[in-house]
Amino acid sequence: MTNKEAYKIWAPYGKKWVDWVRPVPFVSMNEYSKKYNFSSMSVSDIDYVDESFKETAIIVDLPGVKSVAEGISLAMAGYRPIPIYNGTIEQSGARATVDNQSVGMALISGAEKLADIDISDEALPAFLLDSNRMNRFKMEISVFDNSWDIYHQDLPSADYFINNGIQKIVVVGERISKDLKKIFYGFQKKGISIYLKKEYEKPKKIIIRKQFDKD
Repeated sequence: MTNKEAYKIWAPYGKKWVDWVRPVPFVSMNEYSKKYNFSSMSVSDIDYVDESFKETAIIVDLPGVKSVAEGISLAMAGYRPIPIYNGTIEQSGARATVDNQSVGMALISGAEKLADIDISDEALPAFLLDSNRMNRFKMEISVFDNSWDIYHQDLPSADYFINNGIQKIVVVGERISKDLKKIFYGFQKKGISIYLKKEYEKPKKIIIRKQFDKD
């Protein structure tokens, strides 16, 4: 599968929410220097989506490949997965702070699975993030820092969410990261509720305080 074919599967023309699919990992797929085999990428049934998710957008903030797999699982549960990975790759032979290549290869493998899933035109969105994106620890100067953050323009605005029937956002992950807090603070002021769904736990409502800059 080519990078263009994979992109068209993740961002089918004219479908709702797909304008936010980030092209970065798809553009660089032909430059990957590492080889990955995700033919057996673990995809399981989602057991936490119920009636309480009726007006809910999901943000998957899990490590790398696990985030892509969760997106496919959510597609099977009726959501439209929207990959918003925005990290660049390192040069061949170099080391990097974030393994963005594995995410890109997982998107190719995921596209093959996603192509066989019938997603409604009115499906709610599940935005996919790599929780390793802000890994900026460098042991030596030769390590390439390809960490990245999410900004307001990378997600729909609060008004867009509200106008499209979204009343709350559930983050699937271990915590609410600092870059998301900066966005969610404004969302809360518009009336959108924020929840955190940790593994094996029910979603818990989170109040974002203004002092997130100190976190």
